[in-house]
Amino acid sequence: MVGAVFLAMTDNLISSSPFGMVVQVLALGLMVWARATFGKRSFHAAADPTEGGLVTTGPYRFLRHPIYAAATYFIWAGVLSYRSTEAIAVAVLISLGLLLRMIAEEKLLIAAYPEYVEYSTRAKRVIPFLF
Repeated sequence: MVGAVFLAMTDNLISSSPFGMVVQVLALGLMVWARATFGKRSFHAAADPTEGGLVTTGPYRFLRHPIYAAATYFIWAGVLSYRSTEAIAVAVLISLGLLLRMIAEEKLLIAAYPEYVEYSTRAKRVIPFLF
């Protein structure tokens, strides 16, 4: 959150290129789709799994962490259009923080939902078909 605020205050968050803007609009759409699919459960700060079963529909069919993916796409689309050293450093830190949170959540999800192991072989973390 602090990193995104820094990027916004230094005018490095919203892309200046048409391609970057399209990526950011698509990222927002992905986030809305993921939140709608996940329902009310997506609005809690803790990294622990919520009640209600493992969600594997909607964008979760392709990505295990579509909300984090959307945030990552949005931030990098903005930062790369300006290429400021400070902004890139902040984007790297944000990305590392999100990755650590994903790993922590996955450990908790495996404990809560044993089927998560099999699901993780089908759905990638943040980049469909790659990672």
